[in-house]
Amino acid sequence: MIAVIQRCKEASVNVDSRVVGEIGAGLLVLLGVFQDDTEKDADFLINKIVNLRIFNDDQGKMNRSLTDINGSLLVVSQFTLCGDWRKGRRPSFIRAAEPVKGKALYEYFIRRAIAEAKHVETGEFGAMMDVRLNNDGPVTFVLDSRTG
Repeated sequence: MIAVIQRCKEASVNVDSRVVGEIGAGLLVLLGVFQDDTEKDADFLINKIVNLRIFNDDQGKMNRSLTDINGSLLVVSQFTLCGDWRKGRRPSFIRAAEPVKGKALYEYFIRRAIAEAKHVETGEFGAMMDVRLNNDGPVTFVLDSRTG
C-alpha cells in the first residue's frame, strides 16, 4: 500500500461539481492499493500517518503529529500510485488491486483512520475527482508499506 501525504491548511475533493470531502488543517492522503496488500499494510500506514511528527512546534521544528495537533485527514483513493512507468511511455497498472479488493482495503483504511484521527473525510472510490489543496510548507511524503 502506498500513500502520498501532504500537510495542508485546507483540502477538498469534488465529484461532479459537488464537494464530497473537505478538511481544514491536517493531511491530504492519496492512497494506492496493490494487489498483494492486506489489512496489515493499512494498519501500518495509518499508524505511521497519524503519529509521524511533521507538524511544526512553537519553535518551527517538525515535532508534532496529526494526533498532537488534532488535525484532520482527507483520504482519496488513487490507483495511479500503483502504476509502473519504467518501461515504455504508457504506465501499466497490473500491480494495482482489482476494484473489489481495492475498495475493500480503502474502506478498511478509512475505518482505521476514523478510529485514530479527530476528523476524517474521503473522496469517492473509483470516481473522477477534482482535488484541491492548500499545501502547508509544502510538506509532502511518500509512505510505502512494503519498504517501511
